[in-house]
Amino acid sequence: QVQLEESGGGLVQAGGSLRLSCAASGTIFRIYSMGWYRQAPGKQRELVASMVSGGSTNYADSVKGRFTISRDSAKNTVHLQMNNLKPEDTAVYYCNVQCFTRPGEILPYNYWGQGTQVTVSS
Repeated sequence: QVQLEESGGGLVQAGGSLRLSCAASGTIFRIYSMGWYRQAPGKQRELVASMVSGGSTNYADSVKGRFTISRDSAKNTVHLQMNNLKPEDTAVYYCNVQCFTRPGEILPYNYWGQGTQVTVSS
């Protein structure tokens, strides 16, 4: 079993910054990808940013140039630096990790954090 611990959400004014962190622990053999999704009230959950093990990143168009995802592989931790926040960034942000728990597995398992609230006031 894999556990994800998120931190760093909160309330910030428009134009401000926040940094989210997510630490994965438990039975982890190899992490395939780590990333962040968000879900605003009445909307579907959407990808914000992700990073695969090779270092390639993927960002939602709405956050490009403002958000940066980074990873500390030694600590199985992923960070999301969010700058120039806008009211439309308000949502619950979820950490997502895809990982293999033992050698020989074909597909990675998919895990979600409990979510952390980010609120941006105008």
